[in-house]
Amino acid sequence: MKKVSSQVSGDVHTSMRWWVAARPWALPASIIPVFYGTALAVAVGGVRFKAGSFLMALAAMILLHTAANMLSDVWDYRRGLDREVTPVSGAIVRGWLTDRQIARASGVLFAIGITIGAILAMKDAPALWAIGALGVFIGVLYSFLKALALGDVAVFLNFGILGATGAWAVQTGRFSMYPMITAIPIALLVVAILHANNWRDQEGDSQHGVTTIASLLGDEGSLHYYGFLLFAPFGFLIAMIWAPRAMALPVTPLPFSAALALFAMPYAIRLWRRAVRRYEPRQPQDFVALDGATAQLNLLFGLLLTVGIAAAALGISMQ
Repeated sequence: MKKVSSQVSGDVHTSMRWWVAARPWALPASIIPVFYGTALAVAVGGVRFKAGSFLMALAAMILLHTAANMLSDVWDYRRGLDREVTPVSGAIVRGWLTDRQIARASGVLFAIGITIGAILAMKDAPALWAIGALGVFIGVLYSFLKALALGDVAVFLNFGILGATGAWAVQTGRFSMYPMITAIPIALLVVAILHANNWRDQEGDSQHGVTTIASLLGDEGSLHYYGFLLFAPFGFLIAMIWAPRAMALPVTPLPFSAALALFAMPYAIRLWRRAVRRYEPRQPQDFVALDGATAQLNLLFGLLLTVGIAAAALGISMQ
């Protein structure tokens, strides 16, 4: 068993140790797509809401996301990438739990999450076999994919596209490209969270042989990439609402009520200004904590979009 270089006080309660190991504050990134895909299935897919299946899908996503986070912490620790205690460090680096304990817990959570997913696939949606298998594959190998500059692709798929598509399949019983396409704005904002983190840590990552999109783009390129990830979701949303109607495209438009998510734009603008002022921040932590602030934007945008879609499902959209 490896020893941790930075030990923290041993009087921390066991429940708190596991709470930190689970990183529940990261769960909105995976929960929002489930809510969105479910609302979309009812509003656009025209199916009756299946509450039990929704709760099972939500539980599976939470378990699998937590398992993937834990396993990523184990891989990063064992490869020497994560040894210094920071405010967002997990339980291994803090010396609260061993890497073996976290690895075992991750395996248990993966097993339970996969079992729930298999039940849903057999009961509601055969397409869930392929969607779930790809999601689990990405979750297990995420730490290695990130080191190969594939982390952005991994989170784009898992925390947006696959989550929404899986939730749609659970409710409708069928696969569709529609939730995959319309979940792109949510997926891009999750990538923005990861990029903000990698942008801040690009020097340290490079020293440890980790290649990220941020390290490939450099500082100026990372700024432009971050801007794209912040604002493209709003443009894409507008296009999905109005372009099919205005241009008579053979694509089902999103309901007008989905435009509620546009109210998140002012916060995106504030984040962009923080990124531009990264060398002369108004507050010392403005750039350091940019990833956390971007996660708040993702949560706000996702909630507003889901509420807008749910409003249409309830028949109160202003169409």
